[in-house]
Order: sequence, then structure tokens, then C-alpha cells
Amino acid sequence: MLVHKARRAMVVAAAGAGILGLALAGCTPAAESGPVEITFLVDNGDPTVQRSEALVDAFNAENPDITVTVETRPQGADGDNVVKTRLATGDMSDVFWYNAGSLFQALSPEQTLVPLDDTIVGNVVDSFKAGVTAGGNVYGVPVGTAMGGGVLYNIPIYEELGLSVPKTWDEFIANSEAIQEAGKTAIIQTYADTWTSQLFVLGDFANVLADNPEWADRYTANEVKYATDDSARAGFEHLQEVFEKGLLNADFGSATFDDGVRMVATGEGAHYPMLTFAVTTLEANYPDQLNDVGFFALPGNDAGTNPLTTWLSAGAYIPVTTEGAKLEAAKKFLAFIASVDGCDALTDAVGAGGPYFVEGCTLPNDVPRVVSDLLPYFQVEGGAYPALEFLSPIKGPGLEQITVAVGSGITSAADGAAQYDVDVEKQAQQLGLEGW
Repeated sequence: MLVHKARRAMVVAAAGAGILGLALAGCTPAAESGPVEITFLVDNGDPTVQRSEALVDAFNAENPDITVTVETRPQGADGDNVVKTRLATGDMSDVFWYNAGSLFQALSPEQTLVPLDDTIVGNVVDSFKAGVTAGGNVYGVPVGTAMGGGVLYNIPIYEELGLSVPKTWDEFIANSEAIQEAGKTAIIQTYADTWTSQLFVLGDFANVLADNPEWADRYTANEVKYATDDSARAGFEHLQEVFEKGLLNADFGSATFDDGVRMVATGEGAHYPMLTFAVTTLEANYPDQLNDVGFFALPGNDAGTNPLTTWLSAGAYIPVTTEGAKLEAAKKFLAFIASVDGCDALTDAVGAGGPYFVEGCTLPNDVPRVVSDLLPYFQVEGGAYPALEFLSPIKGPGLEQITVAVGSGITSAADGAAQYDVDVEKQAQQLGLEGW
């Protein structure tokens, strides 16, 4: 989590809000049968919790007959298992936060989720809808903004050493080696939170598409593999290279996402491969260093292209086990999330990390440096491409464990890529895709 330039025609905000409010007021049992309480399951990462609580607080204040309560689950693979298990056992919260794209498809949404009509998703842009659509129905609303996957970097370190933002992988390595020679940590990795280990692979996908625009379609058709495609395998090779060259923080195996944000903010490290949603944590915990951190796309081989890999925001969904008054309350909550008021609640509480996926939502003029560095990629043709998980339904569940092993020197890049191809094959077969 995205070259999300497609836009629906904008529904007039005041009229749309009035029609939506009347429709929901007429069908919400909360007004007839007393207060309704619903639960909202989210992952326990600080940025997610902050966004969720901001939305819930604003919604509860506007809807005194409905109370939404936030519940948390683990992040990463453990959290994926919680979501899938609770859906399978009929024990899911009334609303839940989860990925769009391939991971959403793995939930069997046509069997497990409630489809949403235009009273809820009318203002959601088409590019996001595509990531939460199955069988012709839309099942989710965007929770947050578009994100870029690349490298957060410490600007004072770059200025001190006279470095320029790299446009190729070789330039990135040269910068990193100069930083290490100056006695500073060049590249931060935080493998205690295993999901963070994937950025060198997933964030490199725009460079893969720049080399071969048909790669995602061929991948879905089982015509290309990571292990045998030089361009796709490069991300695994990058993980191996930075480890073998000793460019990582000494505690890369035990450091967490929060440690990574701290290190790049305070100058304990120079580069942190990460999604730009980290700006929320940066702004909350290190406001004095907010504009000491910049962002650039993960460099590839061609300085003339160097596009950004972009991500859809997560989505909010309703399981089929939510019924009656709770279902109507849940729909009203999703309609709020997918509104200008919902966007404003997020911006007021945690700032905006990129462009929103809801028509009419705007960004403040004083965005952090990370965001101002991100936006130009969306403004030029060929400047940004969606991550693979939004172009293909296939994403193997074991990637984060494989990338930890490669990035820790346990597994070679070639073996890691081959292992992921096996992981992907299992997923494709479970989805019943042709050619697998």
C-alpha cells in the first residue's frame, strides 16, 4: 500500500451528505430500539490505533445512539491468521480493518463480507474500489491515504556528508558506504516486526514494471517467477547485499518499527526502508525532527525512470455475521469513514500521509517533508506504479519470514526467491487460478 489517479465524478458534498443522512436515519434501528454498540478490530500498531481512535471519536461524537469500540489484534502474519480464523469461525468483530488487494481476495469476500452500495462508497475513487472488489461488488472503504514504499532518510546526515538523493541502486549503496565510513549506521532494519523486512522486495516492484509493464499479468498467469527473472529477483539480492556489506544497525534482528522511526528521526541511522505511513508515528513521537526526515523511491538500475511503488490504504469491512441494528450501525460507520468528515478527522488527529481515496478530501498546506517528497511521484506520467498485490491476487503468506532469513544472512537471495515462488504457488492454487 497506487498510481491512484482515477477519480469518480464528485458527488456534491452537501447534497450527498444530506441524502445519505436521511437514508441512514430512516433505516437505522438505533433510533428506534435504543443505543447500539459495535466493535472495530484493528492491528495493534501505533499508527493504526491512532487513526482508528480518531475516526471512532469523531463518529461517536456525531452519533450519540451508536458507540464504536476499538479492539486490537497482532500485526503481520499472526494478525492475518487472527482475521482469517475469526471470519471462518463466525467470531469476527462488527467491523474490521484489513488490507486491500491480494490479501483481501484471500478472505473469500463473496462468502465472508457484506457488499456495500453507493450510499456508502459513492465518493470512493475507482482505483481504491478496484482493490476491494470481488464478483462485481465493492466490500470496503479506505482508511487513510495512499502510501509510497521506499526509503525514509535523515536529511541532516545527508547535508553533513554532502550526499544527494540516489537515483540508482549503485548510488544508494555508495551513499550508504560513505555513511558507514563516517561512523554512522547506514541502513536501518527492524526484523522484530517481521512485516518491515519486505520493503526491499515489495518496494522495488515499480522498477520491475518499468522494465516489463506486462510482468504482473504474466506473474498471475504463471509465466514469470521471482527466482528466474533478473529484475524481480533484484529485491532479494538487495537484502543479501546490504547484510553482507555490514551496512545494517547492529540490532537489526531485535529492533522494532518504533525503533526504526526513532533512529531515522534522531540520526541514529540514515536510511529506513519503509512505507510513508510511518510519518504518523514520526509526527506523534518526534515532532521536533519531523522535517529532518525525507523520502525517496527505492532506486533501481535506471536513473532516468526511478518510479515509486505505491500502496492502497487499508480498508474497513463488515463481516456477514454482523446483523440487524449492528449491521446498520456498521454501515453508517463505514459511510462516515468514506466521507470528507472522516478524512478531516484523520488529518486533524494524525496529519495526512498522502493523497486520500475519497473525493473532496484535501491535504493541508503544511504537510511534513516526507509527504511533500512523496507527492511529486503522483504528478508525473510514469512516476508511480501500484505494488504487485494490487495488480495480482497472488501474494504468498510466507514472504516476511523469507525476507527476514535473506536479510539476516541465513538464506541466500536465490534460495529466498525460489522459496517465495513455492509459497506463491500454494496461494495461487488455493485461489483456483488458471495455469497453476
